[in-house]
Amino acid sequence: MPVFNWVALKPSQIDGTVFTELNDEKVLQELDMSDFEEQFKTKAQGPGLDISALKVKATQKAPSKVTLMESNRAKNLAITLRKGGRSVQDICTAIETYDQQALSLDFLELLLRFLPTEYERTLIGKFEREQQPPEDLSDEDQFMIRFSKIPRLAERMNVMIFLGNFNDTAQLLMPQLNAIIAASMSLKSSSKLRNILEIVLAFGNYMNSSKRGAAYGFRLQSLDALLEMKSTDRKQTLLHYLVRVITEKYPELTGFHTELHFLDKAGTVSLDSVLQDVRSLQQGMELTRKEFMRQDDSPVLKEFLKANSEVMEKLHADSKTAKEAYESAVEYFGENPKTSPPTTFFPMFMRFIRAYKKAEQDIELWKKQEAAAKEAEYSPPGSEDQLDMKSPIQKARRQQMDMIAELKKKQMVKEPLIYEGKDGAIEDIISDLRNNPYRRADKGRGSSKKRAVGQSLQATPDISL
Repeated sequence: MPVFNWVALKPSQIDGTVFTELNDEKVLQELDMSDFEEQFKTKAQGPGLDISALKVKATQKAPSKVTLMESNRAKNLAITLRKGGRSVQDICTAIETYDQQALSLDFLELLLRFLPTEYERTLIGKFEREQQPPEDLSDEDQFMIRFSKIPRLAERMNVMIFLGNFNDTAQLLMPQLNAIIAASMSLKSSSKLRNILEIVLAFGNYMNSSKRGAAYGFRLQSLDALLEMKSTDRKQTLLHYLVRVITEKYPELTGFHTELHFLDKAGTVSLDSVLQDVRSLQQGMELTRKEFMRQDDSPVLKEFLKANSEVMEKLHADSKTAKEAYESAVEYFGENPKTSPPTTFFPMFMRFIRAYKKAEQDIELWKKQEAAAKEAEYSPPGSEDQLDMKSPIQKARRQQMDMIAELKKKQMVKEPLIYEGKDGAIEDIISDLRNNPYRRADKGRGSSKKRAVGQSLQATPDISL
């Protein structure tokens, strides 16, 4: 017969699989294989195969071993043990002595999923009472028996994982708590911010006085509306106007944002998650203390508690301070701590600060543009290169030279030329120009333009805060 090119499983690989339930010898005995041989025989095929010879295969199958674990669970445990790269005895001894150097955190967290179940402990007890030979068990079952003998196994495993994660978790939580505390306290204590909110409230009440009653406060989200309300000529927002007023009337408030600290960092903190992590650390620390009281001869637990008890106390105190400071700041600005997490509360101030700085930059740019337009308006007609002259002295000198040239043209017609340096004529003309500077006939444009702008700014629309 030709060879069927399949991938055969080894006898040790069929435990727990469907193949342990199959009986192919029975099928061969029920079927007449002579026709099959005739159809698939090769040219060099010899005499027919004796079917009774196939029964020898049954004796080659590995004897089925006693199993204490479900097949998939045993397979996953085998994979985990291979990753650990340690013997059964080394793993169990490391857990009994809290040896973090022998076992990695990743391996411990994987191994935690294989704590013996009540059903597995029952099977283990039955196996030991019957005094069956351990050789009948698979490697995974033998590990499970030794694993289950460790006193307070679950507590020891959790303590080891806690010891390995404590420092990293503490270093991650401390900066977040500090950011919440600093940002909350700086907002509540900033007098400049209070004064700016007072100005916003005053303008809002003034704009709404004809249609609504006076308001005693506003929600912080109303600060975003300052960018939406625009002037009649649509050239500036209400925030631009407020920034002008603050700059001119209350210049001491312009740097209000320098009193606010860590708003950006605090705005990324999930305070509920941080507080939950701190509570988890407290529970782990309490579990470690209990284990130490039961086994006070453990140098690992003794050293850890000595080095980190104060760190845990500070974390607990800071978490309490952060919670109280944040809730106090939120309520101080009229918001609800339950519906305003830090990721919503602090960004409202951050957006207002960015918009305020942008408005200051816009106003400064507009001032420069207005100054440049005035200079162009008052400059005398002439060649285009006069626009590039930046110095006022140069402009005045150029104007004097133009006047002298015009006077020379007139003198060429009415009287002889006046040469420079003769009888001091040029010096007299320059002195006269200095005493009576030349003025254009259209000099009033700038003042009328200012009056028009001033009138347009007096019209103030209604706003809802």
